[in-house]
Amino acid sequence: MINLRRFPILSLATTAASALLAASLAAGGAVAQTPARPAATPAPAGLSTGAAAEYRLGSGDAIRINVFQNPDMLLETRVSEAGTITFPLLGVVRIGGLSISDAEARIADGLKKGNFVKQPQVTIVVLKVTGNQASVLGQVNQPGRYPLEVADTRLTDLLANARGVAATGGDQVVLTGVRGGKPFRLEVDLPTLFGPNGREQDVVVLNGDVLWVDRFPMIYIYGEVQKPGQIRLERGMTLLQGLAAGGGLTLRGTDRGIRVHRKDTAGKVQEIKPAMDEALRDGDVIFVRESLF
Repeated sequence: MINLRRFPILSLATTAASALLAASLAAGGAVAQTPARPAATPAPAGLSTGAAAEYRLGSGDAIRINVFQNPDMLLETRVSEAGTITFPLLGVVRIGGLSISDAEARIADGLKKGNFVKQPQVTIVVLKVTGNQASVLGQVNQPGRYPLEVADTRLTDLLANARGVAATGGDQVVLTGVRGGKPFRLEVDLPTLFGPNGREQDVVVLNGDVLWVDRFPMIYIYGEVQKPGQIRLERGMTLLQGLAAGGGLTLRGTDRGIRVHRKDTAGKVQEIKPAMDEALRDGDVIFVRESLF
């Protein structure tokens, strides 16, 4: 029999635990349990769930496969168009579309089932990513195709790879691709990505996606102005601001003779006389007439 007097700390802890258990039984008839956590809300499609998604191997990826303590099985190869590789002793193994950990497990399972290695430890290193790529076109500093080196590559990451929007680029971008076997198209206003809830628009880019950056909207001004020509249409620019961007009226110009030529929804050009605080639209042509006096 253990003498608890020889272990005062253990005796005190045991007494406290017994008292707590007795109080719990007296209060509710059962030991209180930790409340269950509410079920996690599924993340919207295209968004990460908090943990970084794992890269999935694609056709053309260059990889190195190593089996621990089996240097004769070291292999550097590329994933074929069919998503397969040829591995020693196993022959053709399909790994395209698998995550790296799943591909490692598939090769290890084949070695174990074939009694080639008792406890295989397989490691795969991606040497060059070519199987998962997305394209950036339009008004960017470096258009082209870019590898998706991580599974959580987002729209802003792809745009950064293209060295950002060029000086001639606008705020509107369009991302197209395929989601769930159906065509996918998303228009994104870039400034909103950095506002509240902007993360929701910064979607994950998938293999084969195309990002298009359109030119910035333009207006045209001619007639009795200091600097006729084309002008970049800034967000919310009014007629008065457009005239100011054109250097203002000449001495012969008059604000009573200002007309704006604008295309309607049918593509027909109409001549209007907007107020000075009215917002201009892409493609508007401003004409300032000469004063008669």
